[in-house]
Amino acid sequence: MTSDATISCDVLIIGSGAAGLSLALQLAKSYQVIVLSKGPLAEGSTYYAQGGIAAVFDENDSIESHVADTLVAGGGLCDEQVVRYTAERAKESLQWLIELGVAFDQESDPEGNTRFHLTREGGHSHRRILHAADATGRAVQSTLTSQALNHPNIKVLEYTNAIDLITQSEHHELRCVGAYVWSLNHQHVLTISAKFTALCTGGASKVYQYTSNPDVASGDGIAMAWRAGCRVANMEFNQFHPTCLFHPNAHNFLLTEALRGEGAHLKRPDGSRFMPEFHELAELAPRDVVARAIDYEMKRLGADCMYLDISHQPADFVRQHFPTIYEKCLSLGIDITQEPMPIVPAAHYTCGGVMTNLDARTDVAGLYAIGEVAYTGLHGANRMASNSLLECVVFARAAAADMTKHMAAVTLTTAIRPWDESKVTDSDEEVIIQHNWHELRLFMWDYVGIVRTTKRLERALRRVELLQQEIHEYYANFRVTSNLLELRNLAQVAQLIIQSAIQRKESRGLHYTLDYPEPLSQSLPTILTPKRYPGSKEDQ
Repeated sequence: MTSDATISCDVLIIGSGAAGLSLALQLAKSYQVIVLSKGPLAEGSTYYAQGGIAAVFDENDSIESHVADTLVAGGGLCDEQVVRYTAERAKESLQWLIELGVAFDQESDPEGNTRFHLTREGGHSHRRILHAADATGRAVQSTLTSQALNHPNIKVLEYTNAIDLITQSEHHELRCVGAYVWSLNHQHVLTISAKFTALCTGGASKVYQYTSNPDVASGDGIAMAWRAGCRVANMEFNQFHPTCLFHPNAHNFLLTEALRGEGAHLKRPDGSRFMPEFHELAELAPRDVVARAIDYEMKRLGADCMYLDISHQPADFVRQHFPTIYEKCLSLGIDITQEPMPIVPAAHYTCGGVMTNLDARTDVAGLYAIGEVAYTGLHGANRMASNSLLECVVFARAAAADMTKHMAAVTLTTAIRPWDESKVTDSDEEVIIQHNWHELRLFMWDYVGIVRTTKRLERALRRVELLQQEIHEYYANFRVTSNLLELRNLAQVAQLIIQSAIQRKESRGLHYTLDYPEPLSQSLPTILTPKRYPGSKEDQ
């Protein structure tokens, strides 16, 4: 049986968070756009982002300072050209969001004039974080979603999971011409043809047992791009958010860095602070330092968790600035104005990804990658707080401009081969997928987590290679399901993370190994090249 359901559009956008919807709204004035969402349109990492977006709005701040702070946080591996490009376009990108209707918090200055309320987060030397209370991502996602759903040139396909990118060789060039996608609602495969395709799928933190990310963060875009022939970079740098709420009913609820920015203290179970012993900035140290300190204290003391305490601040201040966190904790029996919050680290952000240039182009013609799925060089060995949503909007705008510039020159003439499932059957053993899913996430947490060793990494690599053999056999014989697609992608991304970590013979930023505890005097990004990389012999 083959699928004859084919849809055509100018631009196919895989992913519906800040990156995907910003790109869609930039392009929809002139072109027909399809946006894919694996679940409900708003279900992605953007919606759950609590902190804010960094940009220079304070007259005492400067772009140079924003650049300098980002370079320091990136541990010597940021691309300075990219950092400067992003910081210079931050304010205009936020102005665009404001014009769309995102309501960032405001306050009155001493003269009674209204201005944006700016907060400060770890790694920033100034207050430059625009935010909407403690639910900035929700405010951004809600505004973009409303605009996209009401635009006549944007077609949204919810509960639709991309399977693989479609590539063709044209004029000695490997080009992406769309994707095969699985429709959960209709239980069949669609073929979508597009002049340009953009991966806006977010990161891969679901590869770990404990994560602050929603279930959809399964590394789909990174895995699909790798299979299509794109290089990936810096996959060893996975950011572990230091403070996720430790409670059986909290589902790893994220406690924003802005809490520490507004004076919250990290404490041991006995109530003593420990961050001043680890870094001169104490609770405002970079996230990797804070995460390792918490991990160290938990292991040293044999404790299930550490604690985050903002109860010394006025109760009205806490409720005003952190209403979402206050209400969530209160529902679990924790009054954060009176007592500390139990916390543990959890996988939070994928700093590496699909390699792109300043226009968000990948190695494959016609294919772009924007946001957490991409490696632009902005984050280096560590992501500075509140630069991630900024990256989504800045590079969505850049990609839209580049696509617009080249749209007229692109014509799709070669027919696309329809999806063929004539040799597969329905699975009668879904338990295999669940078992492999749990095994993968557990050994990634144990062997490729906050602190690593070469022996652990080699053990993890052997495990993931065996898993991939099982998954490949399963994929070849049974009809696709969303769980199977996510497991296939997670296993691929796990292998890339492990291979990258093995290659880095130092500790830097988010990658810390007991075998090489010191940074090298000179360091470069870790770049992995697939066999299908355009121009390689295997692709001829």
